[in-house]
Amino acid sequence: MLNLIEIDDINIPQLQIYKQMRDNAFTKDNSFVADSPKVINLLLESDLKIKSILSTKEYYEEFEELIVGKNIPNLYVASKKELESIVGHKIHHNAMMHGIRPSSTPLDALGDNIIMLDEITSTQNIGSIARSAAALGVNSYLLPKQGPQPYARRALRVSMGYVSKLQIHIYENIFETIKTLKQMGYTIIAAEVTDDSIELSKLEVPAKWVLLMGHEGKGISKEILDVCDQTVKIEMTDGVKSFNVSIAASIMMYTFTNTHS
Repeated sequence: MLNLIEIDDINIPQLQIYKQMRDNAFTKDNSFVADSPKVINLLLESDLKIKSILSTKEYYEEFEELIVGKNIPNLYVASKKELESIVGHKIHHNAMMHGIRPSSTPLDALGDNIIMLDEITSTQNIGSIARSAAALGVNSYLLPKQGPQPYARRALRVSMGYVSKLQIHIYENIFETIKTLKQMGYTIIAAEVTDDSIELSKLEVPAKWVLLMGHEGKGISKEILDVCDQTVKIEMTDGVKSFNVSIAASIMMYTFTNTHS
């Protein structure tokens, strides 16, 4: 049986995390806030440390069996109206979660197939790429320290929580990281349209690869391309310049995981 804590004052300190957390903000202990039952339920299946849930009584009643085995310290219950008062706007769900992001996975603990991002600026794209990677079995995700994080509120929502299925490494220097990956035997393949780009359908995909995706507008700089092993492009109809980065990443990951040299 769940030990629910009835909320009669939405201004108590324990609930401030739900009120103050911006989309890409984290506290010193690497806290994150997730919302919507689908996302929360998937996160509950992971090994993440969960500090609290704030939801309606109906959510707890429906998913009691899933929650009871997680030993979550604080299970707050409130009406949907009170939830909206706490977050400051109308919501379309009835549950929120406060958890701790996992530690960055070391490079040498990642799998043979990696999706790596350079300067992606959209939190939505971070989440969308994570969801596609999980679906396609590319379970290693490299992201820069400066930029949207995969456990940002919106990224979690867009990924539907599937980011929790991935091994995530947050890197600081892209050149040093690529150098280390090459020393570990990875082939670094940059997604970019250049004179030397290989068409995706003609690429010989190695067994151990890193697919690097660049900025939504600027793409990947020449300096970074120069340290990659290959560049690849998706064949497109004349007059169409590019795909959205998350769509391009999905197409390439599908091709890479279904093609081996």
